[in-house]
Amino acid sequence: MCGIVGYIGKQEAYPILIKGLRRLEYRGYDSAGVALVNAENQLNVFKTKGKVDNLTEYCSDKDVSGCIGIAHTRWATHGEPSARNAHPHYSQSHNLAIIHNGIIENYADIKQKLQDKGVEFKSDTDTEVLVQLVEYIMVKKNLSLLEAVQVALFQVIGAYAIAIIDKRDPSQIIAARKQSPLVVGIGEGEFFLGSDASPIIEYTDKVVYLEDGNIAVIRLGEELKVVSILGEEQELAVKTVDIDLGQIEKGGYDHFMLKEIFEQPECLTNCMRGRINVEGDHVTLSALIDYRREMLKAKRVIIVACGTSWHAGLIGKQLIETFCRIPCEVEYASEFRYRNPVVGKGDTVIAISQSGETADTLAAVQLAKNRGAFIYGVCNAIGSSIPRATDTGTYIHVGPEIGVASTKAFTGQVTVLTMIALAMGEAMGTIDRQEYLQVVKGLSEIPDKIREVLKTNDKVADLARTFTYAHNFLYLGRGFSYPVALEGALKLKEISYIHAEGYPAAEMKHGPIALIDSDMPVVVIATHNAMYEKVLSNIQEIKARQGRVIALVSKGDDTIAKIADEVIELPDVLECLEPLVATIPLQLLAYHVAVCKGKNVDQPRNLAKSVTVE
Repeated sequence: MCGIVGYIGKQEAYPILIKGLRRLEYRGYDSAGVALVNAENQLNVFKTKGKVDNLTEYCSDKDVSGCIGIAHTRWATHGEPSARNAHPHYSQSHNLAIIHNGIIENYADIKQKLQDKGVEFKSDTDTEVLVQLVEYIMVKKNLSLLEAVQVALFQVIGAYAIAIIDKRDPSQIIAARKQSPLVVGIGEGEFFLGSDASPIIEYTDKVVYLEDGNIAVIRLGEELKVVSILGEEQELAVKTVDIDLGQIEKGGYDHFMLKEIFEQPECLTNCMRGRINVEGDHVTLSALIDYRREMLKAKRVIIVACGTSWHAGLIGKQLIETFCRIPCEVEYASEFRYRNPVVGKGDTVIAISQSGETADTLAAVQLAKNRGAFIYGVCNAIGSSIPRATDTGTYIHVGPEIGVASTKAFTGQVTVLTMIALAMGEAMGTIDRQEYLQVVKGLSEIPDKIREVLKTNDKVADLARTFTYAHNFLYLGRGFSYPVALEGALKLKEISYIHAEGYPAAEMKHGPIALIDSDMPVVVIATHNAMYEKVLSNIQEIKARQGRVIALVSKGDDTIAKIADEVIELPDVLECLEPLVATIPLQLLAYHVAVCKGKNVDQPRNLAKSVTVE
């Protein structure tokens, strides 16, 4: 939820930390702060409510010198968004400063014990409890910072990625993680720290992804050292990351979200590269080659995910059941992990997560793995926690997604799920050869189909202005289009703050029809498939009650065009591939409505990109 950045080396730390915070601001923007040790060994902490821009303005007349520092951008959990609750937090002596991403669940008990011993607190956060505990242990037991951190982490319950500096030893940063991501970048005589690799890649491509329970001892002039909480030295696994810097810049677009919507043709081409052959008649997934027996003996598939990834999972369910003829369930990871589910040997669990760090999905993976299920990950962020916890999986390879409202990750997930279903179906002999060839060919053509849909951007922008007045929206779809309706409604809610609901079109008569009047826009996915006549009937029912209809139709459809208030044409694709094209105008609609309403599209209120806490 929060973003962590750190630097130690010979350069001035502040510019590096600020640039890093900007690249991680999608993780939280309730407050921001920086801690630096200057040449006189003074530990200066500067923090403000609001975004990184607020912090830079506040620091414009401050002493931000120093070659060691840590910084943080916050999504509030404990304590309201304020400068007082912003990170970094001092210890009582002001010798230590800490930044933290996660939740310390037993912070209240620890806080009370420390207060009883005379420790004074300046904030309402769980994080300050941790730095005060570390300092108390250091003083009481006469321990080093590393030793005190090890003892303290034994006492806390919860999730954390932390970094601590001590002004008395300005050549060291101690960092640790449990259930929250943390990456160390290794440069020439310098080290970098980040919640992910994006703040690091400008300076070095050599990184170490800390594992759960690991503590990094980052000391200037020495090799990186990683130990367990027990002090056992861990083997370093140095990875090379390859991220194009252009992918994390706006590239001339007004917002990251718009850029990422328009990137989708190229992203899906990358997603399919090396997996669908140039002839467009075969799918090859290395995971299904390496783990063929495990995948093909599955008696049941369970998809676990949250948010947008859950919507992708609903499409995956239909694809797997259609092509593989095995039962497939889709579960909210947050419910699955606490429900004592029936899962075990013979089950394949597919975990979907853009970030690969979603706390509930990771916990669901661990539960299913402990019970003997085979675990398949579908993620975007390379080296993240879920890929490391699964038996195998497939990266979607759509590049970093900075906009908080997911767009290209959704279509990337659906593309990968389509390839999984096709590859499994062919291997199991449950899909007709001619249908297989038809779908594979159609999938390979999707990037060009999306380019065609993107040409409707100006039209969608115009109609968006018409509907900014609305307080409620209804989205309707059937079959493969129902999850698209859910996703379209979610996008509108996330960035425009308009209440919207997605429904199966047939369910409209079971309640939502009571809401329909002239002030209720209804978005209907009405492409020319097997359900066309049924959806047409739904539209007529809406119009009979003076509802305003925005219809997504197949190119050349003039029947619905005569009934609907607004029509957006989509190119013809196979029914099972419709979600990949139908979702594009809904992303654009949400974007343009939000822009018309003056909302912060890339950083919507109360949301963060990666939900790494419960």
